[in-house]
Amino acid sequence: MEENKLAVLVPGIGYHRDKPLLYYATKLLKNEGYAVKHIEFHDLPGNIKGDVAMMQVAAEMAFSQMEEQLREVDFADYSQLLFVGKSIGTVASAKFVVTRKLAAKQIWYTPLERTFDYDAGEVSAFIGDADPWSDINRIRELAERTGVRLFTYEKCNHSLETGDVEMDINTLREVMKLTYRTIAGTECPLYLSHRKFLRISHETNAPRDAQLADGKIASRFCSRAKVLLRSPQE
Repeated sequence: MEENKLAVLVPGIGYHRDKPLLYYATKLLKNEGYAVKHIEFHDLPGNIKGDVAMMQVAAEMAFSQMEEQLREVDFADYSQLLFVGKSIGTVASAKFVVTRKLAAKQIWYTPLERTFDYDAGEVSAFIGDADPWSDINRIRELAERTGVRLFTYEKCNHSLETGDVEMDINTLREVMKLTYRTIAGTECPLYLSHRKFLRISHETNAPRDAQLADGKIASRFCSRAKVLLRSPQE
């Protein structure tokens, strides 16, 4: 019998569904048979970076709008649930999953510190070590404490970009490989395979066989296989 699978995508304040991370995550989800529900925020406050009080206001508004837009969804109708959040959307997503007591996997793109306030279960998270919205050391500490599997990318900002086009495309490809693993529970298909990848600079809560050495990283992409990611110069 075919499974009913639902994915809920929760954007950031200025990072909407047409931006690369959410755009390609949506394509992967649909390809794997998920029904996709996009949350659309409106009237959230802008220019809140570094303003703790206003970030709290924005997070509460985002959560309230998310609740309203999902009011008619009967999550019991679905055998698999996956929530994909970006930035402030990760806070709303994590809170929603916890308050509704949903058995859902989550993907967090560039989570905020507040995102880790919620014991959200199985999570894969992605962040840049040059993200101006977060203290990267604090995020790593929180990921370690909560068991969130965190992938950190060198020189990447809040959009997981550096300004170097080739590097940013390689980063996006790698993030989508790991996104696919969370979606499908297995290694990515051949159409996402490529030998030139930006190195993962750090993986919190990685298995013991994931290690960084001499500019190369062997990262376990699923329980049955390893993929050796080499630097673009090779």
